[in-house]
This record gives sequence, C-alpha cells and structure tokens, in this order.
Amino acid sequence: MEYIYAALLLHKAGKAIDEAGIKKIVEASGLQVDETKVKTLIASLQGVDIEKAISEAAIATTAPAATESKKEEKKEEVKAEAAAEGLSALFG
Repeated sequence: MEYIYAALLLHKAGKAIDEAGIKKIVEASGLQVDETKVKTLIASLQGVDIEKAISEAAIATTAPAATESKKEEKKEEVKAEAAAEGLSALFG
C-alpha cells in the first residue's frame, strides 16, 4: 500500500511517477524498498489516467451510500403505511 501512496503523492505534487520517485518516498518513510513492487507498480500505471481513476473510485464509494439511504427511506414509508392501515382498521 505504501507504494500506491507514494505514487499518489508524486501525482499530487505534479511530478513524474517513476522508480526513483517511488523509492525516495518509501525510503523516506523508513521502510526498505522492494524493487519488485516498485517495478510492478510502475508497469501497472503505464497508460492509466490517475485523475480519472480517482474520480471513478469516488463515485463508486458514494453509490452504495446513496442506495442505502433509499432503502432506509423505503422502510420508513412502509412503516408509515402500516401505521395508517392500523389506524384505519380501528376507526373503520
């Protein structure tokens, strides 16, 4: 995860996401650099639009919350309808 964070830091700073930058950040955090992870990350990010990926991730995380909110509203509506039916049965 620290390698992904390093890539995001480089992106946020407007710097090139390359092996040297990732290594510097990981080393600065006090961790030992795993060359394989650095190379894999750099290869994985080739051709990826990071801004687009971040915005899509943000949309994906807000969608379940919106769905949950709608479920709660629907439950409240059902409860209100049931209460109204119960009252109408009493006063027929």
